[in-house]
Amino acid sequence: MSMTDVEMLFKFIGGLGMFLYGMHVMAEGLQKTAGGKMKKLLGILTNNRLLAVLVGAGVTAIIQSSSATTVMVVGFVNAGLLNLTQAVGVIMGANIGTTVTGWLVSMSEWGAFLKPEFLAPLFIGIGAFGILFSKDEKKNEISQIAVGFGVLFIGLSFMSGSITPYRDAPIFQNAFQVVGQNPFLGILVGAVVTAVIQSSSASVGILQTLAMNGMVNWNSAIFITLGQNIGTCVTALISSAGAQKNAKRAAVIHLLFNVAGTVFFGIIMFIYFMVNKELANSTISSVQISIFHTIFNVTNTIVLFPFANLLVKASESILRGEEARSEDNVEVIIRHLDDRILETPSFAIENSLLEIEHMGEMAIKHITTVKEAVLERNPKKIKKAYKIEESMDQYAELISNYLLKINKLPLTEQQNLVVSDLFYTVSNFERIGDHCDNITELVDNLIKSDLTFSDKAMKGITRVFDKTEEAVRKAVEARATESAEAIDIVERNEAFIDDMEVELRKQHIKRLGKQLCNANAGVIFLDMLTNLERISDHCLNIAGYVKDEQR
Repeated sequence: MSMTDVEMLFKFIGGLGMFLYGMHVMAEGLQKTAGGKMKKLLGILTNNRLLAVLVGAGVTAIIQSSSATTVMVVGFVNAGLLNLTQAVGVIMGANIGTTVTGWLVSMSEWGAFLKPEFLAPLFIGIGAFGILFSKDEKKNEISQIAVGFGVLFIGLSFMSGSITPYRDAPIFQNAFQVVGQNPFLGILVGAVVTAVIQSSSASVGILQTLAMNGMVNWNSAIFITLGQNIGTCVTALISSAGAQKNAKRAAVIHLLFNVAGTVFFGIIMFIYFMVNKELANSTISSVQISIFHTIFNVTNTIVLFPFANLLVKASESILRGEEARSEDNVEVIIRHLDDRILETPSFAIENSLLEIEHMGEMAIKHITTVKEAVLERNPKKIKKAYKIEESMDQYAELISNYLLKINKLPLTEQQNLVVSDLFYTVSNFERIGDHCDNITELVDNLIKSDLTFSDKAMKGITRVFDKTEEAVRKAVEARATESAEAIDIVERNEAFIDDMEVELRKQHIKRLGKQLCNANAGVIFLDMLTNLERISDHCLNIAGYVKDEQR
C-alpha cells in the first residue's frame, strides 16, 4: 500500500468521523429546538397506531437515528410507559424517519448550488458566529444545527474525495458485480456493515458516497440497502439484553418487521432484475438510493400496518412466558428509570417527572397513614408508616442518581431549570418523609408511654393534620399538572398552618398553666406541631419551583 493509499484511507476515516459527528451535533440542536414538543409526544402515544407511526417518524427525523429511537422504545416498554401495541407503531415510524438522513446525503446531486463543498463552509461559518457571539438560546440552538449540517457535508466531501481516485479500480467493480449477482450476499454485507458500525445512517451514507462516484450498480445497492435495514435491528437487540420480557419482544418486533419487509422486497426486486438485466448492471445514483430507501420503508409500513397485532403475537410466541412481576419498589423504580430513555433528554425528564409524581403519591400515603396512627393510636399504622419511609428514602436516591445522568445531557436553559427544580423537589419530598417519620416515632412513644392528648389538643392537631395532608396533595398536583389553583391552595394552607401552630402553642401553654394536660404529652404535642409546620414549608417549596418554571 502506497503513501497515497494510506492518505486516502485516513481521509475516508476522517470523513466518516465528521459525517457521524456532524449528524450528532445537528441532532442535539434539533432536540433542543424541539424542546417541549418532544415532551408532548409522550401524550400522543396512545393505542392509536397511526399516531404512533407519526411519532416514531418525527422522533427519528429529529434524533437522526432509527436505532436510537428503537432503543428508546425498548426502554419505554421496559419502564412500562408503552405497551407492545403502541411500540409496534413507533418502530414502523422510526424506519420512515431514518430516510431523512439519506435525502440529506443525496443533496449534493440535486444541483451545483447544493454541493457539500459549496454549502458546508457557509453553514459552519454562520453557525460558529452564532454560537460565539449570540447570547440568545434559540439562536444558539439553530447555530448548532447549522454547524452540524456543515460538518456533515464536509465529512461527505472528504469521503467522496478519498474514493474518487479508485472509481475505475477493477476491484470495486468486480466486488459490486459479485454482490449484485448474489442477493443473499448483498443483504449479508449490508446487515454486517450496519451491525458493526451500529448506524444504518452511516452505512447508507457510505453506500451513497460510493454511488456518487459511479461505483455501485442497481443490483448490489438494492440488496445492500435491504440488508442495512436488518443490521440496524442489532442495536436494539443488544440493548434489550437484561430487560423485561416485553422489552425484548419490542426488539424482536423490530427485527420481524424489517426481515418481513426485506424478504418481501427482496423477492420482488430479484424477479424485477431478472427481467431487466440492463438496469440491474447499470450504475445507481445517490438520489436513486434515497428514493428506493424511502419507497421501501413507506411501503413496508403500509403493507404491514394492518398486521401489527400479528407481529405482537409472533414476538410473544418467540419469547413465551408471563412478564416477571415484583412488588419490590426498588426493583420497579430501577426498571422505570431506564437508561435507554436518556437517548432523548425531553423524554428522560418526563420519565423522571412520572417517578417523582409517584414519590409524591407515597408522601400523600405517608402523611395519611401517620394521621390515622395518631387519631386511631394504631400500632399497625405505625409499622406501615415506617415501611413507607424506607421506600421514600430509596426512591429519593434512585431518582436523584437518574437526574444526575440527565444533567450531563445536552439541555436547554428551561430544561436545566426543570432538572434543577426536580432535584430540589425530590429532596423536599424526602424531607416530608423524614418529618412524617418523626411524627411516627412521637406517636409510637405516646402509645408506649400510655399518654393521651386533651380533647382540645386533639381537635387542634386534627385540623392541622387535615390542612397539612391537603397541602401535600396539592403540592403533588401542582408538580404533576402545573395547576395555578393547586399552587394557590398550598400557599394558603402554609399560611394557615403557621397561624394555627402559633395559636395552638399559646393554648397549650395555657392548659399547662392550669394543669389540664400532661407535661410529657405536651412535649410530644408541640413536636408534632413543629413537624407538621415543616411539612407545609416543604410543600410550599415544591409548589414554588413549579411557579418559577412558569415565569
